[in-house]
Amino acid sequence: MRLASSSPRQVFGISLALIVAAGVFNTGCGGRNMSSPILSGNTAVTIVVTSTANDQLAEFDLGFQDITLTSQSGKTAALASSSTSGPPLDAEFMHLNGTAQPLLTATIPQDIYTSATLKLGGGAFVCLALGQVDGEQTLSTATYSLFPPTATVNFPSPLTVTGTSMVLSLNLLVSQSATLGDCVNVDGFSGFSAAPTFNLTPLTLAASPTNSANGKVMGIDGEVTAVSSGGDTFTLSIPSYVPALTGLPVSAQLDSNTMYQGISGLSALTVGTFVNMDGAIQSDGSLLATRIAVEDPSAVYVFRGPLMEVTPSVSAFFMHAREMQGAGLPGFPTGESASFKYGSAAFQISGQLSNLGSLPFVPSFNGSNMVPGQEVYISTTTSFPIAPYPAVTTMTLMPQTINGTVTVMSQSGSFTDYTISLAPYDLFPMLASQPGQTTLENNPSQVEVYIDSNTQMLNKQPLGAGSTLRFYGLVFNDNGTLRMDCAQVNDGVDFTTQSSASQQAHMEKRAVQQTRGEGPNSLPQTISVTTGQP
Repeated sequence: MRLASSSPRQVFGISLALIVAAGVFNTGCGGRNMSSPILSGNTAVTIVVTSTANDQLAEFDLGFQDITLTSQSGKTAALASSSTSGPPLDAEFMHLNGTAQPLLTATIPQDIYTSATLKLGGGAFVCLALGQVDGEQTLSTATYSLFPPTATVNFPSPLTVTGTSMVLSLNLLVSQSATLGDCVNVDGFSGFSAAPTFNLTPLTLAASPTNSANGKVMGIDGEVTAVSSGGDTFTLSIPSYVPALTGLPVSAQLDSNTMYQGISGLSALTVGTFVNMDGAIQSDGSLLATRIAVEDPSAVYVFRGPLMEVTPSVSAFFMHAREMQGAGLPGFPTGESASFKYGSAAFQISGQLSNLGSLPFVPSFNGSNMVPGQEVYISTTTSFPIAPYPAVTTMTLMPQTINGTVTVMSQSGSFTDYTISLAPYDLFPMLASQPGQTTLENNPSQVEVYIDSNTQMLNKQPLGAGSTLRFYGLVFNDNGTLRMDCAQVNDGVDFTTQSSASQQAHMEKRAVQQTRGEGPNSLPQTISVTTGQP
């Protein structure tokens, strides 16, 4: 196996003039309203990143160089600056669809801020599609590296920075930020464009947060880089979208309520351990770890992303490696995929959801029932440069977000079962049509979503027939029926249609097509098709 070849990543400084909604300030006659806050001194501001997306894209990466706020009097405050040395500020946004992770914490003067300027250090988005190319059934991965686009950051109102600390949520509106053409027949540059669009809003932290809207982070992957001598704090390196670079550091705290999964406890948490963590955002930007899971204490490399193809006849699978970590990993660019052998792997289910035992079906994940579209976290001890089809040590089913429309609902014990219809470009229906599969789904365009009293309901749209919503949870293949144990519901994003517009894109395009039946044992062989720019 070899990973897709590509041209080197290009980094572009993108100065973004951000459009901010104007606000009206209430002032009393002859002077300041006495209810207005007193703005003096400094405030520690933490930015967390999240996204709102349907299922059309598999990956969306952005790097941040400068983030500057401008006050109503014209003063500026830098939240991030490329002139200051430090680790790269970047994020992969599709795995943050409805969830969140910290980006930075900076101290700035208290003031009322009405606009912002961002300078991006590169980025790209990826689409996956199945179709006919030159008469062959082809699984295509198209990566579009951003050239300078226009961009917008929306403020619902002027931002008052006050107090000792506050948290801001930077939400990428994915469907408004990227326009696709034909992801399969990728020759030419028509139909693709980008205009990164964000919402920037204050986030109110709860004392004991329960979801991404009140300060909880869920399922953060990372590598432990330091543990304090007292053992009550540690530093986690979150994956960078350029794996050869050091990941973004995040400080975390432990207390007596921290839950450990896969390790005996605090003493087993050492430098180099790969963890999956839930936590509560603290006022200083650190996380209080509520759950720490170690899926494989012996892991040398870890990869996370959706399954793209499963070939039980040779115990192998093909996955889109959206995130990866491990010492010595080369700088694979965005959009890479890899094949692995799973014959000796230990299969696991993430412990992030605690109600699996009460589901009205038996949740199961193994080599005979896994299907393309499921989100997995895998570990391997194979050294790099990676050998053909390396053996996987562990495979863990992870929570994921799906965007779908409710068609039917019914009661099933203590759960309500919502039948969800998926868009044709969703990975489950699209990849289920690949030839030669032995594990078949009855209706891959449909998911049964189970909601109980544990589910966090963040939706403003009604949860009923005809509503399009986003559902976050574990997706199982139950004898051919896709079923989700749902942890969180958010408002959905309308289904989109791939654009046929002839607009020239200001992007570099790298298209990689994996054609079935040309690799060993009928596994896909990666073929570099075209590289270029308009």
